Amino acid sequence: MAGIGIARTAPKDPPVAAALDRFTQQQLEWGPCESDLLDRAGAQCANVTVPLDYAEPRGRTISVAISRVRATDPTHRRGILLSNPGGPGGRGLDLPVRLSRAAPSYPWGLYDLIGMDPRGVGRSTPVDCGWPIGDSFQSAGADLARFGESVATQADLAARCLATDNGMLPHVTTRNTARDIDLIRTLLGEDRINYFGMSYGTYLGAVFTQMFPDRTDRMVLDSAVDPARYGSDVMIQDQGAPLEEALDALADWTAARADQYRLGTTRSDVRAVVSGLIEQAARQPIRVGAYGVDDHWLPSVLFGYVQDSRHFEDAANAIRQIADAAAGQLAEPSADLEQMLSGLLTATKDDALASVESSTAVVCGDVSAPRDPAWYWRNVEASRAGQPVFGPLVNNISPCAFWPAPVEPRVEVHNATPVLILQATGDPIAAYQEGVGLHRTMTGSRLVTLQDVIVHGVFTIPSSCVSQVVDTYLRDGGLPAADLTCRAE
Repeated sequence: MAGIGIARTAPKDPPVAAALDRFTQQQLEWGPCESDLLDRAGAQCANVTVPLDYAEPRGRTISVAISRVRATDPTHRRGILLSNPGGPGGRGLDLPVRLSRAAPSYPWGLYDLIGMDPRGVGRSTPVDCGWPIGDSFQSAGADLARFGESVATQADLAARCLATDNGMLPHVTTRNTARDIDLIRTLLGEDRINYFGMSYGTYLGAVFTQMFPDRTDRMVLDSAVDPARYGSDVMIQDQGAPLEEALDALADWTAARADQYRLGTTRSDVRAVVSGLIEQAARQPIRVGAYGVDDHWLPSVLFGYVQDSRHFEDAANAIRQIADAAAGQLAEPSADLEQMLSGLLTATKDDALASVESSTAVVCGDVSAPRDPAWYWRNVEASRAGQPVFGPLVNNISPCAFWPAPVEPRVEVHNATPVLILQATGDPIAAYQEGVGLHRTMTGSRLVTLQDVIVHGVFTIPSSCVSQVVDTYLRDGGLPAADLTCRAE
């Protein structure tokens, strides 16, 4: 069986290495996944016991849940392909099935597809802070007083996590998830990992290549994060400009259908409606069904709707409904708007694809954030002229400002591992320059640019150019001779 590495930055003395034997020699018990999607696909699931702290492997343990869909072409099997949906905090047990359905032409059948709920998430030993709301990602609001309310909210969310922590939070980090992946690789008897990561999952993949350079095979990193900008402040700030551009595109699309949506006949008209709604919400929350939506949360709602131009119809409908609600005319929101509001404003987690509490733990545990609220307020104010809707959102304070310092240093990624990076120029979540930054720091990579598409998740867009590159790479390992620019079809 292939051995596990502890990584360059972890303790390497013989007692620690010997103590890991109890993890590398465990026998996985595979069984039904108790998930309709996975069970129908023939997947099996198992729980992997991992150290809470790899520096103290004789100490407390936690569980990491994994799934496996066996290669459908065993004659040409190329090993295992582990995937991560992003977040952080994204649940990934059923991701192999979702990937194969979203891009059925790719040669998934050459691999045993491995899904994973990372530590702190879902069926793995979870982080649960008992938050009274579903998300911490809210706008600073209209003025300094409203920002003060947001500061209090973020401080309270952090305090709830720290008050309920039993020693787990400091170890719910990207470094430790990378170590868990390497342990999973060992237990599955493989020398190397193939990997498909999206969004934050690209950062996890890049960290893995840095910590375990000899354990990496084919890696596709879709909608990438620049490791040099990863964290709770600058990485999120990078979203402001592309989010505003996506809102412009949505406003143009909506204005072209003025008879249907009644939000105006020009981009400026639609923009004015949106700004007016935020201003109204600052004076008094807009009642949308059972929810009161104020200026902290209305930009968060819009954030959820502008991430993919294929969903502009839903986005325009949502703005129309909120405008009707602001005029006292809406009784109940549509199902998608109801789901959006519930996800933001309530503590319901049963069907969530991601845990925001574990996401917070990972980001805050990876990289320290600025502590001074005034730093955030200055950035919010400076952003308003160019980013009037999303600037106060992406520059706002987060729970990380009130979090203990990370127990390990951030991973400095710089290597020549040959990976394939996919990045859309219009991605509002992973700004295009983030992918360029990852490409720059991973000198053996190739960058495939999807031109003029607003999407987060390049592989979901029909493009024979992208598909051919990904198919060739997953099938025989061949990267393009040079970077490419592709277009959607």
